[in-house]
Amino acid sequence: MGIKAILFDIDGVLCIRDRVIEGSVETVSELRKHYKLAFVTNTTRTPTKKVLQSLVNCGFELEEGELFTALRVAKDFVLSQGGGAYLLSTDEAYEEFDVPKEPVKYVVVADAYKNFTYDNLNTAFRYLLEGAELIAVAPNRYFMDKDGKLSLDAGPFVKALEYASGKSARIIGKPAKDFFNLVLKALGVEPHEALMVGDDIEFDVKGAQDAGIRGVLVKTGKFRPEDLKKSIEPFAILESVAELPRFLSSAGFL
Repeated sequence: MGIKAILFDIDGVLCIRDRVIEGSVETVSELRKHYKLAFVTNTTRTPTKKVLQSLVNCGFELEEGELFTALRVAKDFVLSQGGGAYLLSTDEAYEEFDVPKEPVKYVVVADAYKNFTYDNLNTAFRYLLEGAELIAVAPNRYFMDKDGKLSLDAGPFVKALEYASGKSARIIGKPAKDFFNLVLKALGVEPHEALMVGDDIEFDVKGAQDAGIRGVLVKTGKFRPEDLKKSIEPFAILESVAELPRFLSSAGFL
C-alpha cells in the first residue's frame, strides 16, 4: 500500500534542542515534494509557537498547521471538557495553557523542569485526592539533552502522582491513539497511508503501530541498542532520518 503522509518526531529525529541532525533539513525538503508532512512532538517545556520558531531557525520550512504539540492538544481537551486545571509546567509553557484555573477538575502534568518542586507536586497530589483527574501531557521517561546525555522527562513524576493518589493518568500526547488519529484527520489520510519516524521505540514506533501507522525507528536522539530487545518490530530501522528518502525509494514508496 502506498504512503501519502509522513509524521516526524522532532527532538532526537530532526534536531537535538537547537542542534540540527545532519541531513534532516534536506530530507524534509525532499520528502515535502512527494508527501503530506506533519511534525509531532511531546516536548512540553516550551509553547507551540516557540517550537515552531525553533524549527524555522534551524532551517526547516513548515507552517504552524503542520505542527502538533501535546501541550496544545491538552489545552484543547481541557477547554472542551469545561472546568479548570492545575498545570505543572515551566513558566513559559504555562503562558500557552490559558484555561480556567478554578474549579480544579484536572491536574495536568507537562515537563515542568525546575518547577517539579515538592510544593508543586504536593499541591497536585492534594487536588487529586479532592477529586481532580490526572492528565499526562506527555509521559516520556527521558530525552536526549543538549549536553548529549539523557535527562528526566515528565513521565517519572506522573508515575509518582499515580502511585501516591491511586489514580491512573489520561495520556494526551504520544503514544495515545487519539493523538495520532487527530494528526491523521488533519492530514486527510488513513492510518495505512502514513509513516511515523521517531527515536522512541515505545512512544513513536509502537504508539504509531497501535494506531495502524507504520513506524520507523532512527538511531539518533534517545535511541539505545537495548531498545531493540523490547519485542517491538519497527517497519524499518535507520541510522538517521537522512536515510529515509533512500529507504522509501528502495521500498517502492518514492
